[in-house]
Amino acid sequence: MTTEAKAVARFIPHSSRKVRLVVDQVRGLQVDQALAILKFMSKAAAVPVAKAIASAAANAEENLGLVRRDLYIKEIRADEGPRRRGYRFGARGRFKPILRRSSHIVVVVHER
Repeated sequence: MTTEAKAVARFIPHSSRKVRLVVDQVRGLQVDQALAILKFMSKAAAVPVAKAIASAAANAEENLGLVRRDLYIKEIRADEGPRRRGYRFGARGRFKPILRRSSHIVVVVHER
């Protein structure tokens, strides 16, 4: 029987570089401890990361019957998602391209 559950949050409207700053803070921690840290973090990317971790923990509880206090974050990563190209018109008839980056967050929780 497998003792790990997974959750994927896709198309998060934050760049993967900024999400990785948050993800690196909670890697390897217990789920409850990680959610407490993310609750008070001042980064905007902490909200979708916390939702992904809570979803993985709920998957482990509901689908595998694991106990939440025994779960820890085995793997968490922020991959690059698709980029939306926008544009803005600049002074003197110039063209200013804008890249709106997105990311995918993958969380794997394991029973200790």
